[in-house]
Amino acid sequence: MSKFSEHNFKGQKALVRVDFNVPLNAEYVITDDNRMRATIPTIKKILADGGSVILMSHFGRPKDGPTEKYSLKHLVNHLIKLLDGATVKFADDCIGESAIRLSASLQAGEVLLLENLRFYKEEEKGDVAFAEKLSKLGDIYVNDAFGTAHRAHASTAVIAQFFPGDKKMFGLVMEGEVASAEKVMHQGEKPFTAIIGGAKVSDKILIIENLLERATDIIIGGGMAYTFMKAQGGQIGNSLCENDRLDTAIEILKKAEAKGVCIHLPSDSVIADAFSATANTSNAPSNSIPDGWMGLDIGVHATEQFSNVIKRSKTILWNGPMGVFEMEKFQHGTKAIAIAVAAATKDGAFSLVGGGDSVAAVNQFGFADQVSYVSTGGGAMLEYFEGKSLPGIDAINS
Repeated sequence: MSKFSEHNFKGQKALVRVDFNVPLNAEYVITDDNRMRATIPTIKKILADGGSVILMSHFGRPKDGPTEKYSLKHLVNHLIKLLDGATVKFADDCIGESAIRLSASLQAGEVLLLENLRFYKEEEKGDVAFAEKLSKLGDIYVNDAFGTAHRAHASTAVIAQFFPGDKKMFGLVMEGEVASAEKVMHQGEKPFTAIIGGAKVSDKILIIENLLERATDIIIGGGMAYTFMKAQGGQIGNSLCENDRLDTAIEILKKAEAKGVCIHLPSDSVIADAFSATANTSNAPSNSIPDGWMGLDIGVHATEQFSNVIKRSKTILWNGPMGVFEMEKFQHGTKAIAIAVAAATKDGAFSLVGGGDSVAAVNQFGFADQVSYVSTGGGAMLEYFEGKSLPGIDAINS
């Protein structure tokens, strides 16, 4: 059983770092509450034990202190609903007089939401004195914000030093994220297939190189595939290409061959004569795309080829879409990958979907509950798979 689940929070004030950085529309209405929902089980467990919860989070990127647009007060009513009507109080400053007063008087079963941490520049600077002030608000520190684990900020990495080893721990979101990532990277059963998509090779070089040590198969789709195609002498028309990364692409292919890792590139593509939802479309070999046309999705043969590789896999990591799935004409490939990952999972594979666009895709196509784990931390998960240590994790483990 986990350290968090074993701990009894009765009579304790738990200072919980959450990731409530959710999108709002012009009327301050939340348009996607997945990050809030993810941490509700952690909050409810503490309350059910007879403890109280002090929540702290960043919200947006305020540049000059308090800003109406970035106030966490806009989330209070929705948080009350998610917590089935629990008492939620709000402090209009995360370390000021209201935070100190409200946290001191907080009763068992109650929740206090602190104002946006980033209203203080000390948060992102990892300021020790700021972290210490935050630490004094609670008896125990719980980090449940995996999405910020790669940042050495005051509330994620610095604050933990003010709590003894038995008074600092991961929440359920962090535990799930870390356990799933560890399972893929260090206990992954083979065949292990990594599906890497997105626009740029430069964004994914480190993750691909790290995966060459672990994966048996690496599927490359999205705009980045055309850099590989051009590097091998292919004609890619107006497709996305990083001309300064052609040598890098060749190096990756050579390294993969030397390590016995099979790199799968899309044999064909859905091509368009404009980057538009109303563009004319056709199908062409990915290395023979006519001038004036661009690849915006993997083609029929590539879809079948990739799906077959995925369905025989025992471990699957998916980071990045296969095309411009936001446009209906170019979403078939990404949707087909989601179907294949779900099918492999049903047959016993362990599948982890991480990275903003691939998470958006599995949610959009309705497959989020048919994969083993959907990560909430885009940048943090990416850095973990690049082999980097994450300050927010190290702070709890040290």
